[in-house]
Amino acid sequence: MVQNQQEAFAVDMPQTGGSKCFDDDGRIKRTGSVWTASAHIITAVIGSGVLSLAWATAQLGWLAGPVVMLLFSVVTYFTSTLLTACYRSGDPISGKRNYTYMDAVRSNLGGVKVKLCGIVQYLNLFGVAIGYTIASAISMMAIKRSNCFHKSGGKDPCHMNSNPYMIAFGLVQIIFSQIPDFDQLWWLSILAAVMSFTYSSAGLALGIAQVVANGKVKGSLTGISIGAVTETQKMWRSFQALGDIAFAYSYSIILIEIQDTVKSPPSEEKTMKKATLVSVGVTTMFYMLCGCMGYAAFGDMSPGNLLTGFGFYNPYWLLDIANAAIVVHLVGAYQVYCQPLFAFIERQASARFPDRDFIAKDIKIPIPGFKPFRLNFFRLIWRTVFVIITTLISMLLPFFNDVVGLLGALGFWPLTVYFPVEMYIEQKKIARWSTQWVCLQVFSSACLVVSIAAAAGSIAGVVLDLKSYKPFQSNY
Repeated sequence: MVQNQQEAFAVDMPQTGGSKCFDDDGRIKRTGSVWTASAHIITAVIGSGVLSLAWATAQLGWLAGPVVMLLFSVVTYFTSTLLTACYRSGDPISGKRNYTYMDAVRSNLGGVKVKLCGIVQYLNLFGVAIGYTIASAISMMAIKRSNCFHKSGGKDPCHMNSNPYMIAFGLVQIIFSQIPDFDQLWWLSILAAVMSFTYSSAGLALGIAQVVANGKVKGSLTGISIGAVTETQKMWRSFQALGDIAFAYSYSIILIEIQDTVKSPPSEEKTMKKATLVSVGVTTMFYMLCGCMGYAAFGDMSPGNLLTGFGFYNPYWLLDIANAAIVVHLVGAYQVYCQPLFAFIERQASARFPDRDFIAKDIKIPIPGFKPFRLNFFRLIWRTVFVIITTLISMLLPFFNDVVGLLGALGFWPLTVYFPVEMYIEQKKIARWSTQWVCLQVFSSACLVVSIAAAAGSIAGVVLDLKSYKPFQSNY
């Protein structure tokens, strides 16, 4: 019933292509450009995952590490260009718009695949919210610990509980989650993108400084040596490294939502292809530099987090700036990832209860010098409850980064590869068993094998964490 109402809504909107205030679907004119779309993507992609790339490179070595990063960037760019073609059904200029990833799957594939896509996508977004809450708390504690180490001259171990920091992050997210929709997040995305460059640059600078201090480049062609770890550990760690790198590149789940903020002409597809090229190019360059310089500095001993790992307590002021930048970035990234989930639930509620003022009515609150703020009671309550739940789970399972790695591994193939490939085949009417169809299926199957291996490595990491598990008692 809800699905039919949504489809009817999408088709029956008045066509107002010539209007200065409205787009062809009757919605207020979109204002996004290549640069705002790139900022959204960079905000989503360069998350705290960049800081684990030195560890991932250490597992794979100088030979496989950079090659795997480059391959993931090529896969991500290629599948993203396939996905941009699915924003409009039919004609790329005037076809019906698909506002979300799920809408695109519904228009092109339909049936049970829509439900499967929704489950994987929104579970993934939920997992990312929890992972970002944990990562921000770790960075806030790193600031406190580096200052504590500095004051005590390294004598005090400076152990502390992460719960107060997670609660603080949750309170900030409750406020920011009241931003009504994605289109109004452009300023937060640009700020977050600047912050991501700040802490990536700090990690890079510290890596270079450590290489200079060592007087040599550490590491080996094949990565961490057997002896430092067992053969089995080497295998699981290598698989987990694949998961880390795959998760570091995953943003396809919000690409259609970002594309829906872009103005036309030129066509949204052209703009998004340019934005994807810019953002994937920039992130790959940073990933290569941070991953490789971290590995060159620490070799087999590369820490899981370049900025919070041991040995980086001087210069402590640079660490503090970098970790503060991570926290600011994660505030923005949390919203970029959660807004599609917020919008989905609110659309479902509006379609099911269209006459309820509690759900549909906005109260305008005047703000001097700005547009009136639209307060909606359903949005206020549901989004606040969502943030509280993600914060509580983060406090309950502080090792959830491994679980998020698992979600990333499981989400990489269906969301970044399988659905974009299948939708593109359907959209372009590619004949079964033609050369192009076979190539796309082989490509999809290869990515599935990588996802399964990465998931296996992440599960091994979770099992290891469970051995020393104490709920709500995470001390660092």
